[in-house]
Amino acid sequence: MINRIDSELGFHQRALSLRAYRQEVLASNIANADTPHYKARDIDFKASLQGAMGGKGGGMSGQLDLVRTAPRHLPAGNGAPAGAQLKYRGETQSSVDGNTVDMDVERAAFAENAVQYEAGITFINQLLRQVQSAMQSQ
Repeated sequence: MINRIDSELGFHQRALSLRAYRQEVLASNIANADTPHYKARDIDFKASLQGAMGGKGGGMSGQLDLVRTAPRHLPAGNGAPAGAQLKYRGETQSSVDGNTVDMDVERAAFAENAVQYEAGITFINQLLRQVQSAMQSQ
């Protein structure tokens, strides 16, 4: 039973982590809407979640193991959750200054991602209520 709860919470934790990271990326796109030559970025949530759940990293932690090519290299990370595949978004409209941020696309993606994040929190709350109810009935 504990393994099942851990598995469910682990899935939702990874999904929320990816959603939070995507929100940061989208906010960065919006903040740089007027920056010349800025290229809009995003993650493919489905592929990133499959990568995070597929065991690319070290065990249940969901973190990627980074390889150091020399013993004196410092361990590093880019702040992205395991499996997050950051990609450049295709240009939807031409811009004289080379910026590829389309504010309509960014706002829509930001709002959709926020709703999905809230749904993830709702799923976790419901799961925890079910566990609490099962424990109290015993």
